[in-house]
Amino acid sequence: MVITENKLSSIKNLLVLSAKQRKLCKRLKGSRDQLFRMAYAWSHRTDIADEIVQEAMIKALNSVDKVKNIDTLDSWMFRILSNCFIDFYRKQRKEIDIDDVLLVEYNCPEIVHGQDEMLALVRSAIASLPFKHRQVITLVDLEEFSYAEVANILDIPQGTVMSRLNRARQTLKKILNELKTNNQNRTRLKVV
Repeated sequence: MVITENKLSSIKNLLVLSAKQRKLCKRLKGSRDQLFRMAYAWSHRTDIADEIVQEAMIKALNSVDKVKNIDTLDSWMFRILSNCFIDFYRKQRKEIDIDDVLLVEYNCPEIVHGQDEMLALVRSAIASLPFKHRQVITLVDLEEFSYAEVANILDIPQGTVMSRLNRARQTLKKILNELKTNNQNRTRLKVV
């Protein structure tokens, strides 16, 4: 049997790809816990975090041929994880889980209304931030990750994390002040 140069080149490429896949699988297996911790920090639910990590690992394995440098695998995996997280929540937007709906409240209506109003204002303000700012402000202010950790998670420079966080906080402050002023003006109009 005569092996042509093209066949030899194809066999060599397959062997290189196979070795790359084995190396990637080994690294993926080792990074699964780290990916899960991040997905859990973003979602606060183990079932969702597990599903997102599983999806990210499947996408990574299906795209192994696109990895040029194994040393950049961690940032590549977190980028895939972030994209899977965004995709997951885009699909979930319109669905409401009845188990998550609070059916009984023991606080008095005035307190509940005040808390709900404040929470709605804050959620609305955070939701109006660009995704990159929401991502940074939640990782730093809610999850208490350091700037260096957030930079590593999002694969951006630490200075960019600090800049985005500053802009997010300033915008959030401005939005909340505007919403507060608008609500006070509406309350005055109702009283008069």
